[in-house]
Amino acid sequence: MANRHLSRSLAMQILFDWDFNDGDTSKLDKVTEAVVEEFGPGLDEMAFVNELVDGVISHKDKLDSILEKAAPDWPIGQIAVVDRNILRLGLYELIFGNRKDVPAKVAINEAIELGKTFGGENSGRFINGVLGTVYKELGEPDKDQVSGRKIRKPDVAYEDMPVEKLGGAVVYCRDKDKIFLALVHDVFGYWTLPKGHIEVGEEVEAGTVREVKEEVSVDSEIKGELGLNEYIASDPERGKIRRQVNYFLAECKTKKTLKLEEKSGLDNVGWFAIEEVTELRMYDDILPIITKAIKKLMAR
Repeated sequence: MANRHLSRSLAMQILFDWDFNDGDTSKLDKVTEAVVEEFGPGLDEMAFVNELVDGVISHKDKLDSILEKAAPDWPIGQIAVVDRNILRLGLYELIFGNRKDVPAKVAINEAIELGKTFGGENSGRFINGVLGTVYKELGEPDKDQVSGRKIRKPDVAYEDMPVEKLGGAVVYCRDKDKIFLALVHDVFGYWTLPKGHIEVGEEVEAGTVREVKEEVSVDSEIKGELGLNEYIASDPERGKIRRQVNYFLAECKTKKTLKLEEKSGLDNVGWFAIEEVTELRMYDDILPIITKAIKKLMAR
């Protein structure tokens, strides 16, 4: 995995040089040699780097055409050179890559990480938005797939699947006669609820309060239960597992500034007045939880 990430980093730098020099490929070999010597001396295999660079260059026109449709407010020539080539790289893997080896989500997440490392302050979010749009247009392929490099365990009966417990909350606060909810935004464009894993031996409510604070940096107090949401997920090491999420209604006494925990999969956090929540894009299984919470709050 580390070599793959390094290879993408090197490919992006090679493509940056190629693009910066108006697509001149006459010095591509020398540029590749120099970039690898300086930034990837420990790389064991060059095949993946070359595949990415050659693939982006050979499919440049088609990639740019798709990007123009996905980001109509940003003509290709107006996108920063770094962002432009990270987008091309991510899009190449998303459309032309081997999905058995690199699932769509991995391709997007890797591009976002490159944006955060090499781009500007908003590069990661911009890249996420553009590639997320393409991903949705493609019908969210391989939504539950994990990397083909991992050994998959054979399917097991539902009752024999390992159970993983999580806690989540509809966190609210009252401010100036309005009720606000704290929501997090994931890399696929959905607003959802803060949640996290309950540790072994930990009370679910206490674990939920802890996870909420870790994820959005606010203290909260459990005010009631909202229900249990269970779904099956694929773990690279354990195979299929049952994830049970206990959701609670939790109050934050003051509308403090939210700060998102640095973790893969999330890119934004915010307070939303109840009347704003209905306009947000949310997962179908989260909507009933939030609706139940809003009804409880409005009845008080």
